Amino acid sequence: MGDQLTHIDAKGNAQMVDVTDKAVTQREARATATVSMQPETLSMIVKGEHKKGDVLTVARIAGIQAAKKCADLIPLCHPLMLSSIKVELSPVPEENCVRIEAVCKLAGQTGVEMEALTAASVAALTIYDMCKAVDKGMVIGDVRLLEKLGGRSGHWQAVP
Repeated sequence: MGDQLTHIDAKGNAQMVDVTDKAVTQREARATATVSMQPETLSMIVKGEHKKGDVLTVARIAGIQAAKKCADLIPLCHPLMLSSIKVELSPVPEENCVRIEAVCKLAGQTGVEMEALTAASVAALTIYDMCKAVDKGMVIGDVRLLEKLGGRSGHWQAVP
């Protein structure tokens, strides 16, 4: 934890990190989020009975779109040319939730952790938005980075 905050300059001002001299490397990040809900809500999603349409497909598309828009949402993120975005949504009936996993990749000078986290978060928010009329008590949680690969800091993985 001894690393300095890279988005703050010597005077304490916010700044976008200068990556000009960093090497282009393959980078990848995996993030997750969970949406917990009533069993009836999950059943409706799984059976495709929601009047607004296919909740999981819409959430997947929203997550992909969000990763591409990350720099528009988070002020100090670099706009990136992502080479791959995957968003998987898995209903878990025994836990009454949908687990979301987002993976973003690129060959570039900066990491894709924020893009993966944004994809997972927005996919979760989309599930909430589509289902809030039938289940206002849904809980979005467990939003976190699972793994990152590439760059100067190399491979990092969350402790299970």
